[in-house]
Amino acid sequence: MEEKKKGFFSRLVDGLTKTRDNIVSGMDSIFSGFSAIDEDFYEELEETLIMGDLGIKTTMSIMEDLRKKVKEQHIREPGECRHLLIDSIRSQMDLGENAYEFEKRTSVVLVIGVNGVGKTTSVGKLAGQLKDDGKRVILAAADTFRAAAIEQLTEWANRAGVEIIAQQEGSDPAAVIYDAVAAAKSRKADVLICDTAGRLHNKKNLMEELKKINRIIDKEYPGAYRETLVVLDGTTGQNALSQARQFMEVADITGIILTKLDGTAKGGIAVAIQSELGIPVKYVGVGEKIDDLQKFNSEDFVNALFRTRAE
Repeated sequence: MEEKKKGFFSRLVDGLTKTRDNIVSGMDSIFSGFSAIDEDFYEELEETLIMGDLGIKTTMSIMEDLRKKVKEQHIREPGECRHLLIDSIRSQMDLGENAYEFEKRTSVVLVIGVNGVGKTTSVGKLAGQLKDDGKRVILAAADTFRAAAIEQLTEWANRAGVEIIAQQEGSDPAAVIYDAVAAAKSRKADVLICDTAGRLHNKKNLMEELKKINRIIDKEYPGAYRETLVVLDGTTGQNALSQARQFMEVADITGIILTKLDGTAKGGIAVAIQSELGIPVKYVGVGEKIDDLQKFNSEDFVNALFRTRAE
C-alpha cells in the first residue's frame, strides 16, 4: 500500500508541474527578488496566487493570514514568508477529516457532472478500487441521455469486474435507479454507484430528475448511507468552481472528484474549491489508469505542489 501511495505521490508531483511552474516559480522569484516586505511585495504575491486559479476570495484570505503572521512574528525578510504562505495555503484546505464513511456502510453514491469532465470514467475507477478492497459493487447507468454513456460504463464495469444495471438510451433515469436499488438489496451489495446526468444548461430538469431519483432511494433504500459527488475538470480552473456552485443549488453535494490534474496549470483550483465552498475534494485524478484516481490528501497536495518533501 505504501508503495502504491508513493507511486501516486510521484504522479501527483508530475501532474502538478504546470501549476507549480505557474504559481511556485512566480512566488519564489518574488521572495528572492524583493529586499523588503512592502505593499509591492504583497501585491505581486497576490497577483501570482490569483493567476494560479486560487481565486480572489481564497487569495485574499491567504494574504490576510500572511500579513497577520508577518506582523506578529516581526518578520523582515521576504524569503522567510515562503513557509508561512505554504502553511496558510494548507490551512485553507483543512476541513477536518475527509470522511469516506460510505466505504464502511451499505451506501448509495450519486455521481454527477457535465459532459467531458471524466464523470463516467471516475465512476468506473472508483468501482474498481472498491472491488479491489473487497466490496460488492453495483453500477447504475442512469446517465441515459448522453450517447455512448451506457456503453462506456458497461466497458468500465467489465474492466472492474462489477455488475451493472442499465436500460436503453433515453430511458427514464429514475427507472434505472429503481431497478438498481432492487438489485443492490437482493444481491446484498455494499456500494451502489449511480452514474447520473449533469445537464447544467437545463437546471430545472436536472433538479427534477435528481429529486425523483432521491425520492426513489429514500423510499426503497431508506437504510442506505448517501454520498453525492460532483466531478469537476481541473483544467477549467474558475469555471470548475462556478460549476460546483451551480450543482450545489440542485443537489446536496458531499464531495468533489477533481479530474485531469495531470498537465494543468490550474491545479490551484483544488485550494479554492475547499476554501470557498466548504466542500471537501475527496478524490483527484492524475491519469487514465484505474489507480490514477486516488483519495485526496491536502498534505500530499501541498507537498507535491511545493515539492516540500522528497518523492
